[in-house]
Amino acid sequence: MSTQSRKSSIQRHTKETQLDLTLNLDGAGEFKGKIGVPFLEHMLDLLARHGMMDIEIGGQGDTHIDPHHTVEDLGIVLGKALAEAVGDKKGIVRFGSAYVPMEETLARCVLDVCGRPYLHYQVEMAKERIGDYEVELTEDFFRAVAMNGGLTLHLELLYGKNSHHVVEALFKAFARALRLAVDRDPRNQSVPSTKGLL
Repeated sequence: MSTQSRKSSIQRHTKETQLDLTLNLDGAGEFKGKIGVPFLEHMLDLLARHGMMDIEIGGQGDTHIDPHHTVEDLGIVLGKALAEAVGDKKGIVRFGSAYVPMEETLARCVLDVCGRPYLHYQVEMAKERIGDYEVELTEDFFRAVAMNGGLTLHLELLYGKNSHHVVEALFKAFARALRLAVDRDPRNQSVPSTKGLL
C-alpha cells in the first residue's frame, strides 16, 4: 500500500475572490481559517471533522456584494485540491455512500471518485436563508466541488423541514461518503477500474 502524502494546496485569485486552500486527505479532522462567510466556514469545519481531513482556508471574496462568488470559488478550489490530493487514484476504494440524520432530517450522499464530473442534487428547503447565507448557494458549492474534483456526486434530501439541519446533514453525508471513497483499500494496489485508468 502506497504511503505517498495526499496533500495539496490550491490558489484561486480573481477580480472577485482571492482564495487559498490546503488539504490533507489523511488528516485529523481539523479546520482552520476564515473567508468571510461564517455559515460556510461552519460547514467546512463539519466537512473536515467528519471526513477526517485537514482543511485550511484563507483569503476573501467580494462578500460586500453577496457571498455567491466566494462560495462557488471555494467549491472550485476544494474540488481541485481533492483531485490533486487523490492523485492517480491507485489503491482507493473509489465509491462511498452515507445516510446522515439531523433530528427530523435525513440526507443521503452517494459518490464515485471516477474523474467523470456530475451532480445530481435533489433537495428542497423551506427557507431561502439561514441567517445571511442563501441556501441555494449549497447547490452551487457542491456543483463546483464535483466539476473540479472529478466526482460523480448524488445528494438527496429524503425528508426534513429545518433548513439548517438539511444543509448540515448534506455536508456531513458528503464528508462521510468522501472519507469512505478516498480511503486506501488494503486489498487493492491498483486503480479500482477494469479500464486501468480513472
